[in-house]
Amino acid sequence: MKLGCSFATSLETPEHIRIAEELGYERALCYDSPALYPDVWMELNRAAELTDRIVLGTGVLIPSLRHPMVTASAITTLVHAVGEERVMVGIGSGFTGRLAMGQPPVPWAKVKHYAQTVQALLRGEQVEWEGSIMQVIHPDERFGPALPISVPWGVAGEGPKGLQVARDLGAELFRISAPEPGYGRQMMMLIGTVLDEGEDPGSERVIDAAGHAAGLYLHWAVEHGMVDELLGEGGKAWAAAYDHIPENVRHLAMHDRHVIGVNDVDRPFITGEVMAAAGVALDARKWRDRFAELKEGGCSFVHFQPAGHDIPRELAAFAAAFNG
Repeated sequence: MKLGCSFATSLETPEHIRIAEELGYERALCYDSPALYPDVWMELNRAAELTDRIVLGTGVLIPSLRHPMVTASAITTLVHAVGEERVMVGIGSGFTGRLAMGQPPVPWAKVKHYAQTVQALLRGEQVEWEGSIMQVIHPDERFGPALPISVPWGVAGEGPKGLQVARDLGAELFRISAPEPGYGRQMMMLIGTVLDEGEDPGSERVIDAAGHAAGLYLHWAVEHGMVDELLGEGGKAWAAAYDHIPENVRHLAMHDRHVIGVNDVDRPFITGEVMAAAGVALDARKWRDRFAELKEGGCSFVHFQPAGHDIPRELAAFAAAFNG
């Protein structure tokens, strides 16, 4: 099982990826959510200038945000910078990237068609899109690397439809809940922080570094209508804290600092008890127990998403726990 990292893309992410490479992380994927973060492809290309080894990619790309020709061109640009062996393309239906703009996720059939279209463009093929034929026709290597280009793909698929798309594309499966039994290559996303010896899970440092992880579960449950099932009475009270916000802009408030930090509405509900119950504030030994479970479950990569105001500390502590 290998170690990777994922980032809520920021203007500091290229430097954080450089640090991750020094710490031994083998892959760095960046979220694609323009309502919250800077452009993912621009930051990946900035990271390419600072690194020599680490694999770079999207984790995950949202199809509705870019025309497939634009995505194909972006991939060729990153391949030119680092080579095919250092590029990965993750794709999904759009939890944060769509919901933060008040839109539902993209249907999985469209996700699959989009990915297949981009892959065909990278092979140099002519493809039909919106009733017209298009093709990557970069005239020579001044404008892009020679085709065909083949890079690995990943699919963020929690449910059966996403799982099937991953299978159909022959892609690595990205999960945040639990590994899929019997699936081949799969990555588990881990969000949280490594506690120092004797550290209180409710301390300001811990909440700064990992409170976003507790908030993530609430946001997901609300957006998917599963508060009662997943969070019970405490979750209902938490969700009700957003009721005073007009429904047409409630998604903006809910995604304020989503997977970055704790917003003002969520803060009263994120306590040490919540952090511990969510399993996002663990000491190194408990994280190692978690790694062992994931490896036993068939996980081939774990990806850690750091947050807070000291991301270098988070990356270093997690790498030490993984390698300890």
